[in-house]
Amino acid sequence: MNILKLKGKIVENGLNNTTFAEKINLPTATFYRRLECEGRDFTIGEVERMVDVLNLSKGEAIEIFLGEKSQ
Repeated sequence: MNILKLKGKIVENGLNNTTFAEKINLPTATFYRRLECEGRDFTIGEVERMVDVLNLSKGEAIEIFLGEKSQ
C-alpha cells in the first residue's frame, strides 16, 4: 500500500485523517494504527469505502492499494 499517495488523496479531497476516518466509519485511532502497519490490516470493505469517499479511479485505487509500500 502506498501510504503517501493515500494521504495525498485525502488532502486533495479537503479532508484530514480524522474526518476521513469518520467518513469511512472507522474509529480515528484504528485508522492511525492501520496506517502505521503500512495498511496491511485494512479490510476489503474499508478499502472499498475509501475508494468511494475519495472518488478514486480504478487506476488510482490500484496504484494506492496494490502499489509499492511507501511511508
